[in-house]
Amino acid sequence: VQLQACGGGLVQAGGSLRLSCAASTRPNHMAWFRQAPGKEREFVAYIALSALSGGATGFSESVKGRFTISRDSAKNTVYLQMNSLKPEDTAVYYCAARATRKVLTELRYPTTYEYWGQGTLVTVSS
Repeated sequence: VQLQACGGGLVQAGGSLRLSCAASTRPNHMAWFRQAPGKEREFVAYIALSALSGGATGFSESVKGRFTISRDSAKNTVYLQMNSLKPEDTAVYYCAARATRKVLTELRYPTTYEYWGQGTLVTVSS
């Protein structure tokens, strides 16, 4: 699976951005992680794409209520809509994919994912 992420940029605090991640083939799960300078990569959101999973989603506590994740199945594309952005959201955002099914509780961990996009930088100014 090849992943192509885009949509990052510079935005003022309180603003919005939408990231997209296009997959070359449909995986079972996709997710977004982010990594700020000097920090470890952290989970942002996941979406389970298989019919059995019913499009289940999950979010980190730090973005819950501000970010949403959605999919366009016809395009094998997942979107991360980021609203009410804060300076602490500044990071390189990576999309990730897993080809095979995994229990939902495992989808928050970067080691769950086999494929990674190149990262897109989001900068939120105060």
